[in-house]
Amino acid sequence: MSTEENKRLVRRYIEEIVNTGNVDKIAEFVSPDYIEMDDRTGQSRGVEGAKSHVLGVRETYPDLRLTIGQQIAEGDWVATRITARGTHLGSWLGMKPTGRAVEITGVNLDRVVDGRIVEHGGAANLLEPLLEIGAIRVVGEGI
Repeated sequence: MSTEENKRLVRRYIEEIVNTGNVDKIAEFVSPDYIEMDDRTGQSRGVEGAKSHVLGVRETYPDLRLTIGQQIAEGDWVATRITARGTHLGSWLGMKPTGRAVEITGVNLDRVVDGRIVEHGGAANLLEPLLEIGAIRVVGEGI
C-alpha cells in the first residue's frame, strides 16, 4: 500500500471503529498480529485485544470522539495528531467517574502492513485531563 492508502486506512479506523465503538468490523483494519507498543501486559494483542482496548476506552468515555489534526506517513508508519474529547463516565486509572468533560491531545503512531494495522502506540498529554477531572491538584502558593 502507498503512504496515502495507509493514512486513509488509519483515518477510517478512527472514524469507523474508535469514534463509533462498533468493533464488529475491526478485523478489516487490524491484523491478527496486532500489538499495542506500550502494553506491557500483553492484553492488547491481536484482533480481540484491539477490540478490548477500544471498548475499554469507550466504557470510560462513552461519547468519545477523536478529531484528526494532521497525518504524516513514511514507509509503513503513519503519525496522526489527534484531539480526543469525551465525558469521564467510567473508571479511569482507578478513579471513579466524575462526569466531567475532558480533552486529550496526542500523537498516534500506527504501522500498516498488507492493509492492516499491526502496531499502535503514541503519546498523549494526560496532565491536563487529570487536572480537569480533579484527579490531581496543583499545590503551592500563587499557583
